Amino acid sequence: MQLTDAQRFDWLRLIRTERVGPRTFRGLINRFGSAAAALDALPDLTQRTGKPIVPASKAQIERELAAAARLGVRYLAMGEAEYPKSLHATDTAPPLIALRGEAGALLKPSVALVGSRNASTAGLAFTERLATGLAEAGLVVVSGLARGIDARAHRASLKGGTVAVIAGGHDKIYPDSHKGLVDDILEAGGALVAEMPMGWVPRGRDFPRRNRIISGLSLGTVVVEAARRSGSLITARFALEQGREVFAVPGSPLDPRAEGTNDLIRQGATLVAEVEHVLTVIEPLISGGGSIPDGVAERAEAEAPDYWDEIDLDGGGPRPVVAALHEEPAPFLEAPVAESGDAGARLLAALSPAPVGTDALARATGLPVRVVHSLLLELELDGRIERHGSGTVSLLSRA
Repeated sequence: MQLTDAQRFDWLRLIRTERVGPRTFRGLINRFGSAAAALDALPDLTQRTGKPIVPASKAQIERELAAAARLGVRYLAMGEAEYPKSLHATDTAPPLIALRGEAGALLKPSVALVGSRNASTAGLAFTERLATGLAEAGLVVVSGLARGIDARAHRASLKGGTVAVIAGGHDKIYPDSHKGLVDDILEAGGALVAEMPMGWVPRGRDFPRRNRIISGLSLGTVVVEAARRSGSLITARFALEQGREVFAVPGSPLDPRAEGTNDLIRQGATLVAEVEHVLTVIEPLISGGGSIPDGVAERAEAEAPDYWDEIDLDGGGPRPVVAALHEEPAPFLEAPVAESGDAGARLLAALSPAPVGTDALARATGLPVRVVHSLLLELELDGRIERHGSGTVSLLSRA
């Protein structure tokens, strides 16, 4: 299948429509036969919800396409030859992915390598060794462009054509300090993948959305360091639900950054102490045609949560959103936490299990509100804080 320009425009317009996520998109295409027909039917179809859905405007899509063209971004659709088959096989595959760089990097056998942003020196060193070995074995390393383990994995596997999956639009790189790393990835023949539109600044719930693409592109996911409430464990969970292999690097029981990975090993993930431990499992899959494995750990029985507030075409209401992702995600701000260690310590000291507002935190710490927001985003992704109504946050227990 190859979409025409007009069809690609309609696909983009449909997936950019409010409350149309991957499952709803597929349901609409199956029901009406084309994106154009679905767009015509959508307002009447959603009338029964009490809030008819208005499709994204043509002008909105024209602006996005123009912004994408300026950066050399193009859109790959499910079913097209360049769209990765491993991602297409997942239940919530994006109908369209926005690509910068070499599409060929998406078609090679790949392994995801993820872990803590606040990584240990040993964790970073092992990540470099592992990513280098995987790249030398001909595997593409996929990760999320975050600080710590992700960034080290990308840098160590540049020669292999690493793939970075981002949570925002291509023009909103997070963290901002990794724009140079993006340039290096593209110059080395790698690729940058996004699901969200141009101009989209990533919010808290966008990172789990990104994570299911990271695992979906890969034959297996390796978690190097992860606390028990780490976003890296979300990636591992997606890998299990997608029937992919899950690997974990063991760590000291005294290091909170190893609690999540040690738990994964106890639950059946393959222990990784050297690159051969990954290759031994992955290479038979490649030689067998790259078929998707069933996973080594027990797959989750619960239905995967919906991160899009999708329209329920049968019942008329939105599908439930996972409770751990809060209704008021942190805004995207570019102040890097890694460069503000003292500020992070002051903010942590000001937090407690009692909810408190961001303005109060700014007054208590003497930090600018934008810095407080940026630090809170990092803490949210680390599973250190919980968000409540009216913009308040509280510290989660580490027990």
